[in-house]
Amino acid sequence: MSAVVASSKSASRKFDPVIDEFLPSLTLSVSWKKNDADLGNTIKPKRLQNQPTISLYDEADPEGISSSSLSYVVTLTDPDAPSRDNPEWSEMCHWIAANVSVSQKTVSILPMPIFGMDEVEETSAPDDVIEYKPPGPPKKTGKHRYVFLVFAPSNGTTEPLHLSKPKDRQHWGTGDEGGGVRDWARENELVPVAANFIYSQHKKQ
Repeated sequence: MSAVVASSKSASRKFDPVIDEFLPSLTLSVSWKKNDADLGNTIKPKRLQNQPTISLYDEADPEGISSSSLSYVVTLTDPDAPSRDNPEWSEMCHWIAANVSVSQKTVSILPMPIFGMDEVEETSAPDDVIEYKPPGPPKKTGKHRYVFLVFAPSNGTTEPLHLSKPKDRQHWGTGDEGGGVRDWARENELVPVAANFIYSQHKKQ
């Protein structure tokens, strides 16, 4: 087991109750223009306004880059809305991108990098089931956890996924306090394969 995957497994305890503990099969890299997610580092909200670039790596593959033909699903959830002490809006859905595929030579997806395009094979654009909503923690609510989870279909299908769209971002449309990505993933028969997360907070505390 790689150090990164081991760290991901250890950090999964911080995701509770977002997702049940699991052993990641891929390493998830999340990058904004000036910052990267690093399993619990803190990033200012103003640095998170644009949709990040996502990369999936298969540590067991000699090439290092995931070459699976599966269609992956990238999600972003906030279990600390409006605050960790009072998570009555939890969880808040910030992003669902479906039908994410990674080819043998693809380095980055979501969105495609503006550099090295001649060295990158084209992939089909992912489908935003829910568009990216930048983290915006309210004043005086402390640090929020923003958890990225990557899912794969439990039946191993390589066909395009047709996923349900949450009725609302709050509670992931379940209508229940604490309802979130775990409920939605079960409904759509998805299993977690990778994770990463950051902290972010309003400058006024």
